[in-house]
Amino acid sequence: MTDQTTAVPGAFRQCVELARKDLRLELRAGEALLVTAPFGAVALLLMPLAVGSDVPLLRQVGPGLYWVVVLLFGVLVTLRQSALDGPAQLAVLRLCGVHPGVRLAGRAVANAVLLLAFEVLLAPVAVLLYDPELTGWPWLLPVFPLVAVGLAVLGTVASALAEGLAGRTTLGPLLVVPVALPLLLAASQTLEAARYGREPWSWLLLILTVDLVAVVATGFVARHLEEST
Repeated sequence: MTDQTTAVPGAFRQCVELARKDLRLELRAGEALLVTAPFGAVALLLMPLAVGSDVPLLRQVGPGLYWVVVLLFGVLVTLRQSALDGPAQLAVLRLCGVHPGVRLAGRAVANAVLLLAFEVLLAPVAVLLYDPELTGWPWLLPVFPLVAVGLAVLGTVASALAEGLAGRTTLGPLLVVPVALPLLLAASQTLEAARYGREPWSWLLLILTVDLVAVVATGFVARHLEEST
């Protein structure tokens, strides 16, 4: 009983320390918030130029376009170069007894924090450019972290699958985007449902289901991914 009770805090502490390490590296590199976020803002700026000056149309499609940018550019956040572990780092983690699932969990936690910051930074840009109807905006408070967690876990697994490959930044989005489409659909429909006076619990449940399935699947494949690297 004593061994089991001490193992859980140890794994939790390892996960937190790995997440902190990734976030410190990202703060030094600045890939996610200093490079990817401005490109995401530029994408939001260019889309109205393609749609035209139809203000009612822009207000209607604005939230959907925002989530499309979050999905596409958010994948790049999870595939940033600062998240790569070299053979030496992996060897040290193995010698320290860090479970593969804990390593992936730490990476996913760091990715979720960065993705949440990415969403928050882009949200005011989308509001200024598209002036969307924000009726029911409090429903976005749970949507932001839930989408960040789901996309972070999926991106972490895709990054582990493509680790060491020359086309990593190309293969990663191809792996993540198809399975992340339910997140895009549910996130865009949450505000839409609230605008028409319907409580979007079903869409929140869909996001939560995707998150749980992604977490459970990651736990099952973590050991295999560790052995294949």
